[in-house]
Amino acid sequence: MSPVRIGDVDVERVLEWVGPIKTVDEMFPDTPPAAWSDVDPQHWTRSSRAYRAAIQTWILRSGGRTILIDTGVGNDRERPQVPTFDHLNTDFLQRLSDLGIQPADVDVVINTHIHYDHVGWNTRRDGASWVPTFPNATYLVPQLDYDYFHPDNAGRTRPPQTEDERARFAGIRLVFEDSIAPVAVAGQLHTWQHGHSVDPYLRLEPAPGHTPGSSVVWLDTGAGAVFVGDLVHTPVQLGRPHDRCAFDLDPQQARISRRAVLGAAARTGATIFPAHFAGRGAAVITPASDDGYDIERWAPLPAL
Repeated sequence: MSPVRIGDVDVERVLEWVGPIKTVDEMFPDTPPAAWSDVDPQHWTRSSRAYRAAIQTWILRSGGRTILIDTGVGNDRERPQVPTFDHLNTDFLQRLSDLGIQPADVDVVINTHIHYDHVGWNTRRDGASWVPTFPNATYLVPQLDYDYFHPDNAGRTRPPQTEDERARFAGIRLVFEDSIAPVAVAGQLHTWQHGHSVDPYLRLEPAPGHTPGSSVVWLDTGAGAVFVGDLVHTPVQLGRPHDRCAFDLDPQQARISRRAVLGAAARTGATIFPAHFAGRGAAVITPASDDGYDIERWAPLPAL
């Protein structure tokens, strides 16, 4: 697969997993059934009404450095709340190697937010311990997410009242302890807030709502690009940016962030690279007449 060239930077995609997760009715409760008809079969399975997602990492070669944006689920994780990904085992590192990238070659890892499917390959199992997968990398993590998801954050919300809430909090602890804490212990974690420049081309900007510290990565070279993490999960949300995802912690703030970032991308012609689009993975968008956005063209990537 040839990289997508954005100005002076090459962008490549490494797939960890692709397939159905929950139904679209569970994932996107505001979205009417008719809105899904145009995205079958790459983003939605008509027969089961399942949302079809990719778990993928975007690789940037920028200024002589190798930069990873989001690191998927990872292998060997206890994820009891998400059976599909409980003790997942993939050849993700071999797929990196196929692109000529060994773990020691990675210079920067960016986590757009702290959810299990964005931080997993931050670490790997070494005997009974978790250690950073990329020993020479600086890991960039939003400070607000680090504080919010830290197991010692008693102020996150009221104490769990039900078995489901207790299970959710236990899941948060598992993710933090196997994918975030070992990086901090190794001295490779750098948290940021209010914006952060990675290099002359790359900058991190807050885009809260999905999580308190959710962020996007702007690439300012050539026509530009923006790596939007979970700001949008499906092409349907491009046409309907007011539609929430069920996992948005603050749906109203997520709508504000989504409109701001998508609007800027549409005005400038920047390619948007979401974390979970299957199919062609990324697109250039233009404003539509109904307050949403149309896809002007897909990125030249193979369809998943």
